[in-house]
Parts: sequence; C-alpha cells; structure tokens
Amino acid sequence: MFAEVTYATRPGSADRPNEDLVIAGPSWIVVLDGATAAAGVDSGCVHDVTWLVARLGGALAARLAADGDTPLAGVLERAIEETVAAHGGGCDLGNPDSPSATVAMVRIGRERVEYLVLGDSPVVLARAGGGVAVVADDRLERLPGGRPYTVELVRRMRNAPGGFWVAAARPEAAAQGVGGAVDVREVRGVGVCTDGVARLVDWYGWNWDDIVAVLDGEGPDAVIGAVRGLEEARGPVRGKRHDDASVAWGRLRPAPG
Repeated sequence: MFAEVTYATRPGSADRPNEDLVIAGPSWIVVLDGATAAAGVDSGCVHDVTWLVARLGGALAARLAADGDTPLAGVLERAIEETVAAHGGGCDLGNPDSPSATVAMVRIGRERVEYLVLGDSPVVLARAGGGVAVVADDRLERLPGGRPYTVELVRRMRNAPGGFWVAAARPEAAAQGVGGAVDVREVRGVGVCTDGVARLVDWYGWNWDDIVAVLDGEGPDAVIGAVRGLEEARGPVRGKRHDDASVAWGRLRPAPG
C-alpha cells in the first residue's frame, strides 16, 4: 500500500481541455496522456480524445480496484476492450487516427511493485537505498528518418510492428507495453508522469534524481512549476510551448523491520 499519493496536472493551454488524466487508489496509480489530433486529420470517430481518456481511465480504475491478481497487461487489455465496446457503431475503429492515449501504471502488492508503460509516459522508481530506476518506452523517438515526423509516418507506424504502441482500438497493444516488477522492499516511492513533465529531462538538463527530489520534498505542483518556468525562459525544443503536464508521486510505507 501507499502511505500517500499526491499529484498535480495542468493543461497546456487555457483554451483547450486537459487531455491528461491521473487516477489512483490505495495501491495503484494510473496516468494517461491523450494524443492531440493533428490539424485536419479525420479520426473516423464521433468521440474526442478526452472521451477516450475518461472511458479508458474509468475502466482501468474499476478493474484495478476490484482485481489485484490479473497482470497489468491483462488489466489494460480488458480496459481497452471495454472502451472499444463503448464506442458503439458510429466510429471507424479501423482508422489509424482513432483517438488514443499513452498509459503508465504502477501497482503495489505485498511482495512486488508492478509497472507497465505504453507510450511516452514514464515511471520512475525511487530506490530504498538511493538512486532511481526509470521505466520508459522510447519507440516513438526511434521512428525511421528521425524528427520531424510527417503525419503520414506517424499514422503508418502507430500500433504497428516496428513502430510504436498506444492505447486506442486494438486491445493487443497492451501486450506491447514495457512491463515488469521489482521487490517492494527495494522501493521507497514511485513517480508517474506524462511527457509534458519529462521535458525537464528530455529538453532542459534535469535528471530523474532531480525530479524525485522535488516530488519528495516540495511535491508534484513544484515539478510542473519548474517545467512551465523553463518553457517560458527557454522555449520548447520542438512543437508547442506548453503541453498538458501531469505527475503523481506515491510514497510507500516503510518495509517492516
């Protein structure tokens, strides 16, 4: 169980909805980051990204709250199936631009800390003895030809062998996540965030130890404040100046003895 879970989330723009979602229970944390549709792209779906994120998040929360035994990949697979069914018959779910989201999940058991990352929302494990271990899915950064990517390349490589995987309309994507487990006695806390927070490491020279130190000391809102300050002072490396940014910090109860 967690001793405490805290989180913060901020939209990238005041005139757009926040497409991130943070949900947590006594022993689990989930962070979702909806993929903003490119301008002029037809998703084939009557629902927007926030609908997809809310439906998928609700399905994950219900399953994690009721089931502590199914592996996280199985939990995610069934949640995607449930979300697909909720679309109804008015959506073309074969469209590769169908609404999608990254998923980062952590669950605390009696003996293990389990994690699963699908897409570019990382998990950082703060080790009980010091230091951190980062769980990341970098396949989006390794597409052919390098950045900047074309809309057509991303469409072709999304949820395809050799490309990158996200939660959308293909339940089998869950098996493509970066998952595993570590001994619960080796972990004192876990951070789960979207790429809007990972900019601190990817763009601005921080390391994950820095982020954990701020999470554990000042809290999640201070981490997002640091992102926003650097975005204002130095600008983005690419893309929009501000992205939706979310981060959760779960502090574990000390191991007995």
